[in-house]
This record gives sequence, C-alpha cells and structure tokens, in this order.
Amino acid sequence: MKILVTGGLGYIGSHTVVELQNKGFEVVIIDNLSNSSEDVLKGITAITGKAPSFEKIDLRNRIAVLEFFKKNNDINGVIHFAASKAVGESVSNPLLYYENNILSLVHVLQELQQKPEANFIFSSSCTVYGQADVMPIDENAAIKPAMSPYGNTKQIGEEIINDVSKVSNINAILLRYFNPIGAHPSAEIGELPIGVPQNLVPFITQTGMGLRSELMVYGNDYPTKDGTCIRDYIHVVDLANAHVVALQRLLENKNTDPVEIFNLGTGVGSSVLEVISSFEKASGKPFPYSITKRREGDVTKTYASTEKANKVLGWKTKSSLDEAIESAWKWEQKVRNN
Repeated sequence: MKILVTGGLGYIGSHTVVELQNKGFEVVIIDNLSNSSEDVLKGITAITGKAPSFEKIDLRNRIAVLEFFKKNNDINGVIHFAASKAVGESVSNPLLYYENNILSLVHVLQELQQKPEANFIFSSSCTVYGQADVMPIDENAAIKPAMSPYGNTKQIGEEIINDVSKVSNINAILLRYFNPIGAHPSAEIGELPIGVPQNLVPFITQTGMGLRSELMVYGNDYPTKDGTCIRDYIHVVDLANAHVVALQRLLENKNTDPVEIFNLGTGVGSSVLEVISSFEKASGKPFPYSITKRREGDVTKTYASTEKANKVLGWKTKSSLDEAIESAWKWEQKVRNN
C-alpha cells in the first residue's frame, strides 16, 4: 500500500511516517520545508531502516500538485498534515494561514475527487471547539467561533471535506488532536521548530539548554487550579499511531460514514505550571520563567474525551506527561550536543 504524507518531514508527520513504515506501508512524502528540514529523512531512515520517497513541493502550486498525482496514480491513501500551525503567528499574519492551509487542502482534494475511491486523513485540531462549555470535550461538542485564524482554517478545512465527500468517493477521517509533545524514544526525530518556538514544550526544552533566557507564562489569573491555562498534552508517538489505525480503518472499509471524526488526546488536562514541574523532574534543575499578561487567541482550558477513539478505533494513549517531557528533553539534548 502506497501512502502520501503531506508535511511528512514536519513534527507529527515524520513520526507518522515512521509508524507507517514500521507497519509495512510504502510512504511518499511531500513537504515544502517551510518549517522542517530534509535532514529529518536521515532520522526516519535510521529508525525504520528504510528511506521514504520525498518530493519538495509547495501544495499551494496547483500545477505541481497535478503533476505529482499524474506520476503517482497508485496512491492508496493520503494523510494531510501540510499546514502552518502556530496560533500566535496566525493572529499576526492571518492571510498566510488562509492561503497556505486552505489552498493546500483544496489542491489535494481536487486530485483525489478524480479517483473512483480515495482515503483521506485530515490533521484537524481541538481549536475547532473554541472555548468549550463542558470538559472533557467530546466529538459532539459545539463548533464555536474560532479564537484564531489557525483554528478557523481547521474549521473551514473540515467543512470543505464534508462538502466534497457528498459529491465524490472520498472517505475521510478528521482527527481533532489536542497538544502533541515529546519525541521518538530513539531521539532520532523530534520537534525542531525553525526560529523561536511557538509551542510550549520546545520553548521549555530550548530554555533548559540555555538557548532562551526564560519562559514567559501568559497569564496566571485564569479560573484553573493554579491560574495557568490547561491543555491535554499527548505524546507524539501515541498520536502517530492513531493516524495509522485510522488509515487502516478506511483501507479496510470499516468506516460507517463517509466522514468520521475522532478526538485524540489523553483525557487529562495539565496546566502550564505542571508542565514546567515535569520538566524540572526530567532535567533535575530549576526552570526560569516569568508571568506576563494573557495572550490573544488562548483558551482557558481544553482536554479531550477519548471514549470514541478508544471504543471505535481501539486506540489508547500509552505514555504519561512525564514520559513525553523526558523524551522531548532527551531529543533536545541530542540535537544541541551534536
């Protein structure tokens, strides 16, 4: 089975490529390297013993996408990660997010709808729920107005897929995941953002290595247990495995609807200060941080109900917050000490 992974050299994409290859799939990666590096191929190859195919393509280029699918007309499924993904950046540069995230999706779907049958996994996000009224959040929770352009692109993306599925033979699974963290236990691949990290854990690990002077915690006056925002942090390898399980569900025609939706998280919310405490345990040293004002676009708390994914997909997370943080720290040390 030949699987296309768009954004496959990115953080979640690369871990998913590893799990796909470990299950015997042939993988083709498309990535424009805007927030990743071709060096990631070495890590994937070191873990799996096999180099995936790679093509540097910007999916905003309609002609390039068309040419790719002409050459690769034997693809059995697509896992679509390619997107810009930082909430803060999307607030300051919304047009980049609308252009990149929407056009990339549309161009891939335009090719897939030509096929008699197509299997599509969409990298969605818990941001589609906005600030949910009830915790934990299940798949029936209301889709509220997005709190950031990034979140809005995920809502629009889901709407596009639902509309296209009604008039084509595309079967899709939308995976709404919470906050991926950690690295592969081999420390061959992990999260390595270009420039200043937009996500909490890589900023923490870079600060631990001395690359950043301190972490600014955005607000300690939220109505939570310690005043800081709460998120559901899921180990990236657990998340990658869920993509493989979801893909196999489509390939085996086990889906009950043309579009299915699953939340992916641990079901446990952890505050920013709890993540810092976990890092202090992993590193064995105190961590420098300061409290500053709230950041636009941040919701107070969000964590998943994983009941549907557990029952229907037969998938569960295996790693704890401490294990995920420890793997992220191991990865960061390897990257900086090489």
